[in-house]
Amino acid sequence: MKNDSKLQVSEAIRACLEKKAEEIAVLELEKGSGAFTDYFVVCSGTNPRQVQAISDEVELRLKGAGLRPTHIEGYRQAEWVLLDYVDFVVHIFSEKARKFYDLERLWKSARRMEPAELVAGSAKQRRAPVRGVRKKRA
Repeated sequence: MKNDSKLQVSEAIRACLEKKAEEIAVLELEKGSGAFTDYFVVCSGTNPRQVQAISDEVELRLKGAGLRPTHIEGYRQAEWVLLDYVDFVVHIFSEKARKFYDLERLWKSARRMEPAELVAGSAKQRRAPVRGVRKKRA
């Protein structure tokens, strides 16, 4: 991963963690897969307000790093918010929409990375805990 992209993706992950996003996953897409980007950051929110709060925090943090999304989709409905930053795309789902669209299965050829791999060495100061938040299965 290019260092700039790594820092940007790690900031997006920190924003997701800050707003208590669940099941954060990072997918590194293969070069020949036809993907239009290098990385997906995928996470879930428990309700529309949280999905929007996660989206707002990602935008705010990356704006602070001088980066603005080239495209945003789904914010008002808050079922699946997509923030396109060209080199990576942040997908914030409701739990129901995430199960339905199942991006991780659709892009199963992608290398799955742990959020901690990207966040650990990317910034000297820690503003959020470095761990993927997993939802307990019933």
